[in-house]
Formats: sequence, C-alpha cells, structure tokens
Amino acid sequence: MNTSPATRRDFVKTSAVAGGALATAVHFPHVANAAAAGDKIKIGWVGCGGRGTGAANQALNADSNLVMWSMGDVFQDKIDSGLASLKEVQSKNPEKVNVSKERQFTGIDAFQKVLNSGVDVVLLTTSPGFRPQHIRAAIEAGKHVFAEKPMAVDGPGVRSVMESIKLAKQKNLALVDGFVWRWTTANRDAFAKIHDGAVGDIRAIYTSYYSGAVDRYPKWNRTNTKTDLEWQIRRWYYFTWLSGDHIVEQAVHSVDKLLWAMKDEPPESVICTGGRQVRPGGDGGEYGNIYDHFAAEYKWAGGVKGYHFCRQFDRCHGAVTEQVFGTKGVYEGESGGKRHVITGENRWRWTGDKTQNGYQTEHDEMYASIRAGKPLNTGDRFIKTTLTAIMARMAAYTGKEITWEMALNSKEDLFPKNMTWDMKLPVAPVAKPGQTQFS
Repeated sequence: MNTSPATRRDFVKTSAVAGGALATAVHFPHVANAAAAGDKIKIGWVGCGGRGTGAANQALNADSNLVMWSMGDVFQDKIDSGLASLKEVQSKNPEKVNVSKERQFTGIDAFQKVLNSGVDVVLLTTSPGFRPQHIRAAIEAGKHVFAEKPMAVDGPGVRSVMESIKLAKQKNLALVDGFVWRWTTANRDAFAKIHDGAVGDIRAIYTSYYSGAVDRYPKWNRTNTKTDLEWQIRRWYYFTWLSGDHIVEQAVHSVDKLLWAMKDEPPESVICTGGRQVRPGGDGGEYGNIYDHFAAEYKWAGGVKGYHFCRQFDRCHGAVTEQVFGTKGVYEGESGGKRHVITGENRWRWTGDKTQNGYQTEHDEMYASIRAGKPLNTGDRFIKTTLTAIMARMAAYTGKEITWEMALNSKEDLFPKNMTWDMKLPVAPVAKPGQTQFS
C-alpha cells in the first residue's frame, strides 16, 4: 500500500492517467480473450446473502455459457439458502448451477478457498468491511471481479482498493461495481443531458435517501450466536466496521449522483450532521453503533455545493431523489425511472423503457467486455464515490469539517486485527460530535 500522503489533485491526476492505461495487458486469465461463447466462464460467489443472491442470478443471466462453480460464506446456512434460490431461479437452465459440496466453503477464509477453486470470475457481496481484503486477494489471484458497493468503510480500505484498481488495469482484469443507477438507462440518459449542458453551469446539487428502519435481523441476537464475531457479522448492518454506517452502505447510491453530476470530480470538503434519534438500544446493543440520519454539505472548487440528506425512520416520508440546479434550468430525478425531467431553457422528459434493469445491465456489460478481451474497470469512479460517503460520516461523527485529503490519508482503520472466530470484539461507542476524534 502506498502510505505517502495523497492530495485531491494527485487523486484526480492519477485516476485520469490510469484511465488511459486500460488497454495495457500484462496478464490474461484464460477467458479474457474469450470472444467465442464456447469458452465456459466459471463463477465463484463470496457472501451468499440477499443482495448477493440477486447478483448471482443476474450474473448467470448475463451470458449463455456461465456456470456457478463455487460458493463461500462465513455461515453454511447462507450458502444453503443462496444455492436453493439459484437452483429455483435457474430451474430452466440447471446446468448453470454446478456447486458440488466440496466447492462450498465456510469460515473467515472462505473467500480464499473460492479463489483457489478454479474460477475465472468472483462476485464479492459480503458486508463492505471485508471488501478491500477480498478485492485485493481476487485481483492478485488473477480473477475478474464484480464487487457490490461500497468498496471500503475507512481510509486505509480506500487506499488498498486504489492499489487493487491499478493492479487490475495492469493485469487487464474486469473490476466492476454495483452502483446500479450508473447502469440504468434513465439515469444514463439524464446525466448525459446534464453533461451536455442542458441545465447550464451547475450551481448546486441535492440528493436524498429517505427509507425505513425495518429490523434486518429479527432472528439473530446474543442468545443464539456463540461469539462476538458471529453476533456482529450476523447483524452486520448495525456496526460501522462492517457497514460503514448507512450513509456509506445504502445512501452511497445518492452520494454517487453528486459525483456523477460533477463528472466524478471529488469535493474539496464536507461538513455533516447526524445522530441516533429513533434507532433503539444504546452502545453495544442489538442495533450496534450506527446513526439513523445524516445531513451533509459538500463543497467543490469553483463554489458548487452539494447537499445530501438520508435517514432510516419507520412510518415517515420515503424518497430517493436528486436535483441539479444550473444557470439554464433544473433537473429533477427519482430513482427507479419514475420521473426524470429538465425544466428551463432546454425542457426534457425521459420517456424510455422503464422495464430496463440496471442490476442486470451491470453484469451484461461486464461479461460482454470479458468476452471481447477488453474487461471493464470502473474503479476510478467507484472509489471516489466510496470516499465521498466515508468523509461525510467522518464529519458527522467528529463534528469537524473534513477535507478530501484528510479522509484519503486518514489512519482510522476499523477492521479488527488478527481476526479469529472466538476473539473478544467490543462494540465501539456511538460517536459523539465534538468528543469523537478524527484520526
């Protein structure tokens, strides 16, 4: 890992140069040149929960000659339920699911066993705290990668993924993200209009992610889990080291739209407020140490401001929206293709195919690129979005204004050291602005 201090200017410059090196081929797995459909692509799946099950089925639907070859998870019950779902959805193509018992791996090191099982591609859909380690191991092993968002939960994780992005380019390996709106036609068309000047010069951007706070794990608690680690991984969403908090894990989709509108130019700084208003339990309880609401104000060079608001409150107004305010008009969008309009000098309304599914498109385009021998690497943008969300959480937790450089060079490493199944793993207290320190 490159440990020298990095700046926003260096980050943008490095990303631009690296982007131009996409065609450099140092190493090809046996399928990298597979223009012919006759070359079967073997997929390994790491993290066999709910979103992972969707991604696995979408991957298998992306190409006529794919096979799910191996699966890995900390828990066998996750493998069992994920495999049952695959077999049910793929019942008309049973040959696409060939995961024998000896290629089902459990434990903290299950990801490494999947990588060693003869696969060509891995789906990384565990909780985000594990993502940097898994991406690095997969790229070093020469595997194409689909990774769900976000890509890290802290500064050291971001820096690790940045190194993996560079290595993937050197090896000509696919490294593709699950930021679904980037793959959705309605949003692609709308942001293309924005970038073509339909709203004029951007002055401000607003995004929201207002959702409920449904208990995600009613089945699991301290009485039916054996160790601290099992309990926290079973209820991973509620622990910052595993999820990054909900602004990083869930609302990062809307943070991504801020970056997209700005052509992926990182913000200079952010101030953010947040807290834990309605989520039950105190420090160390069943609902961990994450917040339930955030409000962020980002600042870009040139004076553009970006505002993001998210919350997880039950029985309250829900919305996932974005607005881009420019000198010639305003864009208003609502996720899911429900509403995408521009008002002002260049009036426009999206009227495309609302059945188009970005979750499927991200896999379709990834496997098509592998078949063509030109694997996609979307790392330069997905790591910027990830860090932009992380820096807002840092600002909310500490009460400080956090610059891009501060977040990128942060020494806050949330991932437990020397992880073992029976280790003592106390829960960090809920952050208190003005008392929690930035590091």
